[in-house]
Amino acid sequence: MKSIIKKPSYIRIEEITLKLNEAEAVLNYKIAEILNIERSEIINYIIVKKALDSRRKSNILFVYSVDVEVKNSKKIISELEKNSDITKHLIIRHKIRLVEPYVYEIKSVPKKSLKISPIVIGSGPSGLFATLALAKAGLKPILIERGKDVDSRIKDVKLFFTEKKLNTESNIQFGEGGAGTFSDGKLYTLINDPRKKFIFETFISAGAPEEIATDAHPHIGTDRIREAIKNIRQEIIRLGGEVRFETCLTDLKITKGKITEAIFNDKEKIKVNELILAVGHSARDTYEMLFKNKLNIAQKPFSIGLRIEHNSETLKQVQYGTLYSHPKLPAARYALACQTPNHRPVYTFCMCPGGYVIGAASENESVVTNGMSEYSRDGKNSNSALLVNVYPADFGSDHPLAGVEFQRKWEKAAYLAGGSNYNAPAQLVGDFLRNRSSNELNNIPATYKPGITLTSLNSCLPDYILDSIREALPIFNRKINGFSNPEAILTGVETRSSSPIRILRDESLESNIKGIYPIGEGAGYAGGIVSSAIDGLKVAEIIIEKYLKK
Repeated sequence: MKSIIKKPSYIRIEEITLKLNEAEAVLNYKIAEILNIERSEIINYIIVKKALDSRRKSNILFVYSVDVEVKNSKKIISELEKNSDITKHLIIRHKIRLVEPYVYEIKSVPKKSLKISPIVIGSGPSGLFATLALAKAGLKPILIERGKDVDSRIKDVKLFFTEKKLNTESNIQFGEGGAGTFSDGKLYTLINDPRKKFIFETFISAGAPEEIATDAHPHIGTDRIREAIKNIRQEIIRLGGEVRFETCLTDLKITKGKITEAIFNDKEKIKVNELILAVGHSARDTYEMLFKNKLNIAQKPFSIGLRIEHNSETLKQVQYGTLYSHPKLPAARYALACQTPNHRPVYTFCMCPGGYVIGAASENESVVTNGMSEYSRDGKNSNSALLVNVYPADFGSDHPLAGVEFQRKWEKAAYLAGGSNYNAPAQLVGDFLRNRSSNELNNIPATYKPGITLTSLNSCLPDYILDSIREALPIFNRKINGFSNPEAILTGVETRSSSPIRILRDESLESNIKGIYPIGEGAGYAGGIVSSAIDGLKVAEIIIEKYLKK
């Protein structure tokens, strides 16, 4: 990977604001005014980021960052710096600076270097992008997925939603694209890594909406990410890679501390020198197999909690005030966090505007919740996870996989509380705060599929988790009026926010078994689509460099 400098450089201008009734064409005038040049001197400009500022409900603004191409960019900035205090103030206010274009480049490996193809386990974001990069390098990787392809997987998930028939190998967690295939397709991340541009461009070329490249909180939507993932798969195959479904890694052959063979479906053996483990955070049987084969695994903190649902339109009214119905305004989002007075940190996670709560179980007789939004985000409800941190001391054991058993315990408790039929236990916020069972819904319908059972959530999570959430709800209500609306719905349980383990690796991203590279969310090194994809690209770069040195 290297940066390629193209001439001329761009001038980046940040914090340009437009009112709701102003068209984006006005940017052209504002750019000229800020740079103190004629509009005719602007060759081109590209919107880098677009964000919404709704802090003042009477004056909601869109805030832009742009890269401007002009003939003499360095001279223009120099002139601004020399001029009056007013223009110097503009430089500070708009963070005006020169930037150079960055292009992600994947080097090609000579064909003679390749004798045994790298194998990637898992087709979630980390595995998918690792495989794509390896394929672009000419390494003909083999991508192995225990679940089914997207189209077949959709049918299995629908069958679970409608008839409560769970396929433990094809569900919300397992299958092409990983757990992110049935989510909101959120691409928001705080990670500042140049690889993000390549990831976004890949998704766009695969059919994702173009605005993900500029939106400050980009999302693809569960309906559109499915097509994008299929198209990336086809690109991998076009480049010489192989993609196999319904193939589960069941054992390893390790010789003198190095991987030599991978065993699939208990019988098929494939020779391998580089095995990338992108298994996701729910491959519990794979964790057990890796532990048996003496990979170094450590416990890791994670979070558990509940899903909360509100009416989408009510949230828009609270967030945007009288302008809430303006056609330019998207479904309202929020991100909340607090330290409760007597318990633990509580925060919202995976907020799905205009979305749905869905059953995300991957084991029999368990209930797991997750959130999902389509691209339009036009559902009647919005939901998010309400999560509380848990730590290895909570697991009750020092075994490396104790966190898995901790998750499993509460997922099975939720299954029992829901009626032992894959219904999720649910409770109204008002009843939850008063510690009494719920008997009927009011004005907010429950979206959870396959269905809910109104009850008390007291048996579904540890007391310190429930007490922390009870303390957090009034605090969040002070930040968003109506957040603890008595009619809002709590659904349990959310246990798969991140991996409960970390598969230890060194600076070269290898585990203690040479040739095995644990990556992504399941290995404990990422959280979300973009950070997982970045981790996948990093390991691909290391393997590519390894082949280039042969």
